[in-house]
Amino acid sequence: MEAFSIGTIDIVIVAVYLLFIIWWGIKNGKSTDAQSYFLAGRSMPWWVVGLSLFAASISSTTLIGQSGDAYHTGLAVFNYNLTGIIVMVFFAVFLLPLYIRSKVFTIPEFLERRFDKRSRYYFSAICIVGNIFLDAAGALYAAALIIKLVLPEVDLHLIIVVFAIIAASYTIPGGLSSAINAELIQAVVLILGSVLLTYFCFSQGGDYFFNLWTNDDILVKLIRPLSDNATPWLGLIVGMPVLGIYFWANNQTLVQRVLSAKTIDEGRKGVIFTGFLTMSTLFIIAVPGLVARNLFPGLEKPDMVYPNMVMQLMPVGLLGVMLAALLSALTSTISAILNSTSTLFTMDFYAQITKEADAKKLVLVGKIASCIIIILAALWAPQIGKFGSLLKYYQEMLSYIAPPIVAAFLLGIFNKRVNGSGAFIGLISGFLIALLLLFYKNAIFGDLHFLLMVPFLLIFSMMVIYVASLFFGVPKMQALIDTTFSFT
Repeated sequence: MEAFSIGTIDIVIVAVYLLFIIWWGIKNGKSTDAQSYFLAGRSMPWWVVGLSLFAASISSTTLIGQSGDAYHTGLAVFNYNLTGIIVMVFFAVFLLPLYIRSKVFTIPEFLERRFDKRSRYYFSAICIVGNIFLDAAGALYAAALIIKLVLPEVDLHLIIVVFAIIAASYTIPGGLSSAINAELIQAVVLILGSVLLTYFCFSQGGDYFFNLWTNDDILVKLIRPLSDNATPWLGLIVGMPVLGIYFWANNQTLVQRVLSAKTIDEGRKGVIFTGFLTMSTLFIIAVPGLVARNLFPGLEKPDMVYPNMVMQLMPVGLLGVMLAALLSALTSTISAILNSTSTLFTMDFYAQITKEADAKKLVLVGKIASCIIIILAALWAPQIGKFGSLLKYYQEMLSYIAPPIVAAFLLGIFNKRVNGSGAFIGLISGFLIALLLLFYKNAIFGDLHFLLMVPFLLIFSMMVIYVASLFFGVPKMQALIDTTFSFT
């Protein structure tokens, strides 16, 4: 791996920035009670919700993975974010009011309100495993890739441990309030830094992009043929929206920021604000990744394109700012995942088993859980390099586990006949199918693109949930209050 030089001033900028983030996060932490620690006291205004939601969503799969995918296959990768914006509107209108009105701490808790404890425990366990081995480990691995460019002689495992400690140092003591306040700074730094990188990228390779655009090259097309290996057009309709609903509306890491909103309206405004910010990722992540095809041809790993752009295009001084922006995205992701995963464990498992636990005990357990979570993620992170690319690793795993969960939420909210037993049978059936696909995908679906598998899994799960529900009683009226959508 080629090493790149970095000046003293850039190292100082990065070090000062990281120290400031740790200090700022600790200074603004709240851990006096469970509501303060896990949900920042449900007191956040819309602009804070929106900025923190955007910062938490720009994970390693977005920043490193999407720029790498744009480098490899073109702008079609932006369809994930474009579909996500449409999903955000759906989330703000239909699901968000139910989440906030029901006063839940976790999204699995909402499933218990609508169905029963079995669905809550299942979904919470899936979220915890996914957060550790998909999200947190992915963010740590991405951070390690960047530092390896600058310091190739440093052990990958050591880098991962250092970044785990940085994120944990302010998130564990201060909870969600620490994470959100750090994310406000990180979001601003990330946006400004990425705009600067786009400018320098275009100043050196903009002609390449405009030539592609003028010639209507396949690389600049968002809509691709059905045979396209990256994003077949049908997958945009039948696959991406399902993954988008899971990512934006069922994902504890992101939805926890919305649950911290003071009111439903503040939460809705925050989500829409995030949608506007997400539009910018076309210009500050995808397009620079495409331009880099000409600037850095023949990279062995597409995931290395964003770190290469940062290290080779940014001048002294601004390189430190951009590295700070890049590390902003990764540390904010790790921080968000840590807090949300500890919330899931504490509120969905520990608090249910130990009913007499007081607020201070819950906060203590949350902090201990965070420590264990970051250790597990750090141990798994080095294994991600075996999966090809971060985006492929993340999206393909998500395409197996998301459809049954999305099916349970959609039917639970829009159909008052489905019940707890039906939902649980559907979730377990979907999980068993996911396990089969993990080992026998080619035997079942052949070379079918993972986005085109999603609707089959969704429809199968919805059918199982609905039909199984018919064999059991009608849900009690209490289970339908603030958990099902109504126009009245």
